[in-house]
Amino acid sequence: MARAKPTPLQLRILSALVLAPLALGAVWAGGRWVLALVLLGVAAMGWEWAGLVVRGGFNATAAFIPMTGLAAIAALGLGAGAGLAGLIAVLGALLVLATAAASGKAEPLWAAAGTFWIALGAGAFLALALLPEKAHVTTYWLLAVVWANDIAAYAAGRSIGGPKLARHLSPNKTWAGFAGGMAASGLAGALMGLASGANLGTLAGVSLLLGLAAQLGDLAESWAKRHFGVKDASRLIPGHGGLLDRVDGLLAASILAGAMTLAAGRSPLLW
Repeated sequence: MARAKPTPLQLRILSALVLAPLALGAVWAGGRWVLALVLLGVAAMGWEWAGLVVRGGFNATAAFIPMTGLAAIAALGLGAGAGLAGLIAVLGALLVLATAAASGKAEPLWAAAGTFWIALGAGAFLALALLPEKAHVTTYWLLAVVWANDIAAYAAGRSIGGPKLARHLSPNKTWAGFAGGMAASGLAGALMGLASGANLGTLAGVSLLLGLAAQLGDLAESWAKRHFGVKDASRLIPGHGGLLDRVDGLLAASILAGAMTLAAGRSPLLW
């Protein structure tokens, strides 16, 4: 008797059970381990984005897309500072723009924008994971908020359904999923506030903002996939598609959390 194939949901759960402990463990180990995690992620996302914009071919644009993110993250991880890392990301994106325009085999603005977005989001995540104070708890809080948002949005959207959130960007997302994800983000933030001793109201409010950013990041990637006519960024992760499909919300939330931390001079858990 042939064994039944795992359902998409079962594959999602199995993949998450493998990948989540790896991410949590690398964050806990910190230092070179979290740097290695982010470098691997940037390489995978850069490869996926290059595959989309160059449409499966390989040229200078396809090479410079992952190289930009890798160079920016390596600089940040080795202590060069956010300013230099950001400059590398900007220059790399401009190089991608120029090569894409010269080759005519990729849309320059899409290629450059995605390159910069990956480097910026991954850099913000790494910067939070390397904070001098509360680095572990801050990063776990960020992951908890984004993961809770993603899981609850998926569950509420599938079980409740209803009106579509933005049919022209993503045909499957619903207002029920949006509301479920936002509620879960606020709850995850409140629970992290209780567990860490942070200001409960402040952390719950900031978590709602991060949940909104995660939803917008997810919609942005759905828009990109719709533009390029693909369902998933790649088939790298069984049941999930590509790494970009899984961390689109995390990239956006990391950028917002990083910007708020930079503006305040310390982690939101210390506000």
